[in-house]
Amino acid sequence: MQILNHAQTTAHLGFEQLVAALDDMFVQGCQVPLRHAHTIEDGQGPAGTLLLMPAWQPGGRLGVKTVSIFPKNHEKQLPGLHSTYLLFDATTGVPIAMLDGDVITSRRTAAASALAATRLSRPDAKTLLIVGSGRVAELLAHAYRSVRPIETVMVWNVRTPSALRLVDRLREQGIDARHVTDLQAAVHAADIVTCATLSDTPLIQGDWLQPGTHLDLIGSFTPAMRETDAVCFERATVFVDTDEALAKSGDILQAIEANRFSHAALGATLTQLCRGEHPGRTRADEITLFKSVGTALEDLAAASLAWDAYQAG
Repeated sequence: MQILNHAQTTAHLGFEQLVAALDDMFVQGCQVPLRHAHTIEDGQGPAGTLLLMPAWQPGGRLGVKTVSIFPKNHEKQLPGLHSTYLLFDATTGVPIAMLDGDVITSRRTAAASALAATRLSRPDAKTLLIVGSGRVAELLAHAYRSVRPIETVMVWNVRTPSALRLVDRLREQGIDARHVTDLQAAVHAADIVTCATLSDTPLIQGDWLQPGTHLDLIGSFTPAMRETDAVCFERATVFVDTDEALAKSGDILQAIEANRFSHAALGATLTQLCRGEHPGRTRADEITLFKSVGTALEDLAAASLAWDAYQAG
């Protein structure tokens, strides 16, 4: 079994190729059971959580992402989350490779947003607003630039020093990036607004959205988390990565509770968009919203792409 480290996994997951690989996987489909969650005890009570996220294509490949979450690791100056990805032959069960799960998760997350944008954002979108400044936020500029003619990237974060550091890194990578402090004005100016935060209170207000805006929501992957108010869902045509988002996302659940959205109002899933079962954006002035919570399908697509590219040399 081959091991691909952080650098090797990253090197073989270019966004142009990864967006295409995700598109193909959503069209083909695969088996994705519910994730497994196990509490890890240390003798004094719960110390951490182990998540297992499997997916496979019959006759193709089988993959399992393991995610260990140990909140007290900060006391030991260690990250609280670690992830690995194990890739197998789905016919024989023979192990093929172990890859960096953190790289796979962050890059496939950004790529899924870019994939949705190929169907939901205006083709001439040039201005991108990134809300957040973490690992995924840094990748979003590159992911979106692989599918849209993005010229200007604005960055807003609740912690200004973190936003400034991200702007500096993006500029070093040749991107016209700038820090913004007025979130409402930035939303007004953006063709695409993408949020990658851990917020539990609304950041984006629906009344701020301009005709033609595409809103991408990556955070809010638990019922208690929120990145928007309910008005966003009332004003936009709403799309999700999978139906799981309807049961998991605080943004969606709280919009339903406020009677601003319903399951019947959903436009389509990403699978339906990729298979051409829904046209996506239909008007230049349409406000579109994409809510993702992630799926093991994307992990399998990314791991297979990285392994194939690694083998090709």
